[in-house]
Amino acid sequence: MTAGSTFLDAEAWYAQLPTLYAAAGALITDDAGDVLLVKPNYRDYWSLPGGILEHGEPPHLGCEREVAEETGLTITPGELLVVDWAPPDGVRPRPFMYFVFDGGTLADPRGIRLQAAELDAFRLTRPGEMPRFLPPFMVARVSAALQARERGATVYLPTAGGTG
Repeated sequence: MTAGSTFLDAEAWYAQLPTLYAAAGALITDDAGDVLLVKPNYRDYWSLPGGILEHGEPPHLGCEREVAEETGLTITPGELLVVDWAPPDGVRPRPFMYFVFDGGTLADPRGIRLQAAELDAFRLTRPGEMPRFLPPFMVARVSAALQARERGATVYLPTAGGTG
């Protein structure tokens, strides 16, 4: 844009920019280090609690909202552990960004109240059992989140495909 640009020029410029999809989830573990997974009723595999960000919603607030909606748990998302990027794939015409925040340690799973409209079940899963429940891109995402939590450093994880 030039020095003489108007607001309308800026609107047109922003309107032509590419867009992407975004979601956020939480790595929540118990005292033994097992990871909380939820089973959506609309797909074959398990996932971290979380979901799609609403328009204009910051990722940490979307994570907090989605965890509360899906599990009934009230968390304050901690450190950003993973930023995962995936290119357009199949029916998804835009790139996908997924943010994983530290959701802390779950003291008592009896406090979980699943969102019946979207989730069938939850489980606490040993990190070594992740391949039984998650597709490879999700195993990489959860493994990276566990490593990031240990190291205290965010991991950027560009994947070759898949979202979730």
